Amino acid sequence: MTQVRHTRNGIDLAMLWVALFGTLGFALIAPKARAQWTQWGGPRADFSADSKGLAKEWPADGPKKLWTRPLGEGYSAILVDDGRLYTMYRAENKERVICLDAKTGETIWEHAYGSAPREGHVMEFGDGPRATPLLVGDRLFTIGISGKMHCLDKKTGKVHWSHDLWTDYGGNVLNHGYSSSPIAYKDTVIGLVGGQDASIIAFKQNDGSIAWKSLSFGNSFSTPRIFKVHGEDQLITFMATEVIGVDPNNGQLKWQFPHENQWKQNISVPILLGDILFISSPDAGAKGLKLTKEGSQFNVSEAWASRKVQFYHVSAVKEGDFVYGSTGMQAPAFIVGLNMKTGELAWRERGFAKANVLQADGHLLILDEDGNLALATATPKGLTVHAKAKVSEAVSWTVPTLVGKTMYLRDKKTIAAYDLG
Repeated sequence: MTQVRHTRNGIDLAMLWVALFGTLGFALIAPKARAQWTQWGGPRADFSADSKGLAKEWPADGPKKLWTRPLGEGYSAILVDDGRLYTMYRAENKERVICLDAKTGETIWEHAYGSAPREGHVMEFGDGPRATPLLVGDRLFTIGISGKMHCLDKKTGKVHWSHDLWTDYGGNVLNHGYSSSPIAYKDTVIGLVGGQDASIIAFKQNDGSIAWKSLSFGNSFSTPRIFKVHGEDQLITFMATEVIGVDPNNGQLKWQFPHENQWKQNISVPILLGDILFISSPDAGAKGLKLTKEGSQFNVSEAWASRKVQFYHVSAVKEGDFVYGSTGMQAPAFIVGLNMKTGELAWRERGFAKANVLQADGHLLILDEDGNLALATATPKGLTVHAKAKVSEAVSWTVPTLVGKTMYLRDKKTIAAYDLG
């Protein structure tokens, strides 16, 4: 594959720009780069896209489908970078990392390896990978269903290094498979493990060596996120029975707060609003935790609690003081709006099965597990659905990816691209 450069009438525009402006003695603002999708949750890990100019309504059969192709078992989300897509799936008893052409869906490269689900795995929900890959520079980091972690060359799929998180570091094996997506911080890639003195491990991106490992909390199914808390970077994440704040530079525990349900399933990603941390999971419900700091000491207290909002394996988005998402483990599910400062439930709307949501261009894109896709507007006053269409007949548990006006979706059997412009 060769790199594509933009030209006009045979002139390389990039080289022309440098020739004309590169040596001038004043600052120039380069054209804004096209937004990419290189991690779980998108550019800011908050399930929001930078897209503008999306269509305000769709034909009765939904937005225009650009292409579709078969893809094996799995729920890993889709990354987008430089005209390529990256995701994971299982086929022919092997776990696979795949790179696709974003315009056509054709395979560019694929890396396959043996990785059977661990003993006791719940096959009711399939045996495909759950975690979403991570792109940093020219490296792609992946973690499969049985805890096998790889660092691959994003252009070729060549393996740079690998680890077995559950075998090598004594991580607690989960009956639904490893599901936490890796995140980047400075020159490290961080993953949840759940082992003794190895609940969280930071690996050096270049060679896979351990930068630090710490703590002894049991792992669950959530993905950590880096927040700025009272001027400090903190890795905040759900573990099996609590939510914790950790210094991402060294793994030092800053604070912890209990949040437990009978299945030890904390899955959704916490959301920070000022000094209020919103958390939610089945059975335990939702809480607003107030984070304060005295000197170097962090304190956490419960500002409010509600059992009316129970986010399961779904995304949620923040807009102003409100969080919007899908509550409920089974049908019926509701799309809800909740004030994160007070815990007040502003509204809830029927009409969808359990769903993922994505924020873009002032709207919500809602994809429920039955394959129904909707374009809606959510405000503190309610939800207005502008368009809705059936886009899949298979189980749809993967949050959509949106770059520009192109949306990428996958279900239990296929992957597809749609034009939302």
